[in-house]
Amino acid sequence: MPTALEKVGRLKTELDSVRPLNAEAEKRVMQKFRLDWNYHSNHLEGTQLTYGETKALLLFGITAQGKPLKDHLEITGHNEAIELVNDVVKDGNALTEVIIRQLHTLLLKAPYQVDAVTPDGQPTKRLVEIGKYKSHPNHVLTQTGATFYFATPEETPAKMTDLIEWYRQKKDEKDVNPIKLAAEFHYKFIRIHPFDDGNGRLARILMNFILMQFGYPPVIIKTEDKNNYFSVLQQADAGIFEPFVEYIATNLQHSLEIMIKGAKGENIEEPEDFDKELALLEQKLKIASSNFPVEVTRSKEALQILFDDFLHHTIEVFYKTAKKFDRFYKNTDFSIEIDDDEKGIIFASTDDFCSIKDTLQDSSTGLGMRYAYNTLKAFKFADIKYSSNIKFQFNSLDYSVRVSSPDFQQEIQKSYLEPNMENELEPLINKLSQAHKEYIEQQVQTMYENPL
Repeated sequence: MPTALEKVGRLKTELDSVRPLNAEAEKRVMQKFRLDWNYHSNHLEGTQLTYGETKALLLFGITAQGKPLKDHLEITGHNEAIELVNDVVKDGNALTEVIIRQLHTLLLKAPYQVDAVTPDGQPTKRLVEIGKYKSHPNHVLTQTGATFYFATPEETPAKMTDLIEWYRQKKDEKDVNPIKLAAEFHYKFIRIHPFDDGNGRLARILMNFILMQFGYPPVIIKTEDKNNYFSVLQQADAGIFEPFVEYIATNLQHSLEIMIKGAKGENIEEPEDFDKELALLEQKLKIASSNFPVEVTRSKEALQILFDDFLHHTIEVFYKTAKKFDRFYKNTDFSIEIDDDEKGIIFASTDDFCSIKDTLQDSSTGLGMRYAYNTLKAFKFADIKYSSNIKFQFNSLDYSVRVSSPDFQQEIQKSYLEPNMENELEPLINKLSQAHKEYIEQQVQTMYENPL
């Protein structure tokens, strides 16, 4: 059987073959990675926010009632650290100790106090500083009662300098394996434990920093897999390092598969995402009960939730599917328009689908997409025109969507608080395409039956 590293190699080659991703596909995939990464990495360390609360906080700025302020700060700080990683990778800058301290500053946001014990065993408080290497030992007791020793505060600066120098030499080697390099850096960083707090989250951020520098997507260590994660780390502590590399490669394989699906315009949601969506639905109900008037549920917030949930993906799938018929026509045109009670019809950008979200307001009553075809590439059919359409109607208490063409029409109606209809719409878009194909076949048959 091929190893996880071998599978990753094949998937990376496949991903490179479909690059570059278009802007909308990349945004959709990276948003999923960003949400999953923020949620799972913080949840591994004890943050109490659910996935739905994490998504509501990062996408809409909505805080979860009854949850600690510190948990909200950890999520937003972690997200800012990810954004810095993205910027540094895009700029092609090298990893430095300065960047590591900047990431730690973003991660922890502000100094805070934690419980500690004095050398003579008395309880006390200790200040956790940000962006600075530890000033006190942070050894830990294992389950057996033994002490596991990290680098001392005195050793830490030199060991961090050595770690960066080791990384710079390794990454420039001709036969470097990025997965092994990233996994080993993660482990070496953990063994130093250079900061008073946040070392686990920062180790995973730096590991992904290295992977992303080499063109890989980030690895997401999921909360439900924490026992396996800690187990392979403990094996590495015992000198058995290969299981940790295989573990990272296995999780990277999963991220690559998601990115490839996104590049192809396929659904990137996972089976367990259903539970996340239920959690998000719970959060939406809280938002609705506190912010949305019962008699008018259409609002800017409600429409933007629809956009993030599935509208942006629907637009992309519709566009990609409809575009496949370009080869049969001399002229085609794709357009998007938003109906607004106050401004009339607003034409949205067809180059940046995400700008549509910013256009949706309380007064928006509809969003329509139209792919028009004119003149089949055969003289006989010079005057033949066709169009595929999707129209969302935003009513006060619910919304509807009508999928239509000259030979096909179907409509679905939903409450704003119901789960999204992505899984219902994609089959309808496929039926729309099937009807278009059959229409062209009928025209071809007509030509055969009535030759010039």
